[in-house]
Amino acid sequence: MAVPQKPAYRPPGTGFRPGGNNRPKGFFKGRFQPQKEAEHRINQYIRVPQVRLVGDNVEQGIYPTQEALKMAQEMELDLVEISPKVDPPVCRIIDYNKFLYDKKKKDKELKAKSKATEIKEIRFTPNTDEHDFDFKAKHAEGFLKDGNKVKAYVQFKGRAIQFQDRGQLLLLKFAERLADFGTLENLPKLEGRRMLAMIAPKPAKKK
Repeated sequence: MAVPQKPAYRPPGTGFRPGGNNRPKGFFKGRFQPQKEAEHRINQYIRVPQVRLVGDNVEQGIYPTQEALKMAQEMELDLVEISPKVDPPVCRIIDYNKFLYDKKKKDKELKAKSKATEIKEIRFTPNTDEHDFDFKAKHAEGFLKDGNKVKAYVQFKGRAIQFQDRGQLLLLKFAERLADFGTLENLPKLEGRRMLAMIAPKPAKKK
């Protein structure tokens, strides 16, 4: 009969287990906790002996890092490293969460401005009725408001090519309808069996 093995000794309250992760609880708590991936080093994660402080809320100059940290704590703000590659690194005392929010907002605005302009097509026939015309004009308004160009064209099929003047009038009427939202780049011109007109969005009005 096999003799039961005595279980390994586990010191009380330690949660120790053989072969397990026996790092004490709270080992990485507080100031020893590694900083998560971030754009900037802040507060206690700035490990250089001195920093150069800039900004409107401090007397600019070189300070021991601990003194700069103390100044930030007294203002209830954060010490943020903004230029780490100079010696000493340049820091500012700011509200870091607000700084990130403003930066994200600015980046979003820049991205919206640099967005590539798309060209949206609106197709007509020489016999497009008033209801269809109005429906397509509303779509074109939306495209122009979003900053896209509108390529409007009249498609001539078969003998309809003889109604070029009708197509030209329709496109000019379309451009006039959209005058509050876009500008006609060129007079309607015939390309093959299509008569084209390009309408560009008007620049957004500055507030």
